[in-house]
Amino acid sequence: MMIWIIFGFFMLLSWIIGSQLKSKFREYSKLPINFGMTGREIAQKMLSDNGIYDVKVESVEGELTDHYNPLKKTVNLSPDVYNGRSVAAAAVAAHECGHAVQHATAYSWLQMRSTLVPVVSFSSKWVQWVLLAGILLINTFPQLLLIGIIMFAATTVFSLITLPVEIDASRRALAWLSVSNITTQTTHPKAQEALRWAAYTYIVAALSSLATLLYYLSIYLGRRE
Repeated sequence: MMIWIIFGFFMLLSWIIGSQLKSKFREYSKLPINFGMTGREIAQKMLSDNGIYDVKVESVEGELTDHYNPLKKTVNLSPDVYNGRSVAAAAVAAHECGHAVQHATAYSWLQMRSTLVPVVSFSSKWVQWVLLAGILLINTFPQLLLIGIIMFAATTVFSLITLPVEIDASRRALAWLSVSNITTQTTHPKAQEALRWAAYTYIVAALSSLATLLYYLSIYLGRRE
């Protein structure tokens, strides 16, 4: 029962933050920026200003699907950001380029996260089944639950490491937007707020993962006692 309470609480919190995030981006998508540049042009300029010439800026389908792919070296922007000429588009495009700058400068937290990707990909695929089997067999094979907890711990660590990566990317983005005069004293706080709400989604995901991990750990430790 407790796991459903935890799950429900964070699902509700995630929905509230997600709704607020979409609302802010819709609002700030109506605010124009200096020079009337599109998200694609902003991304290309930020990359160029940071001496990065081997990263492509591409458009991907969907809403808020923007991301940086370190393997393909592509900054992928959703249509509203790629073609947008707004504060929201500028903030998102610059944020994703912030990840490209992290990659180019060997930012330690990003390197740590990249190292965990293979482990997390494997764990995410099987962890729920291992945990379920571990709970069902806790009286006869408690070690299975421990294995599931270790697998889930990898995804939790990944979520926690993601926080400084995302915060630093936003810091780099906002600093560049200000220095390049793409945002002004009026629009810069809006860009900050948009990226702040985006960061909240990662914070909730990390807290949710940590709370769930502690719950499963309490089950295992309770069995040992």
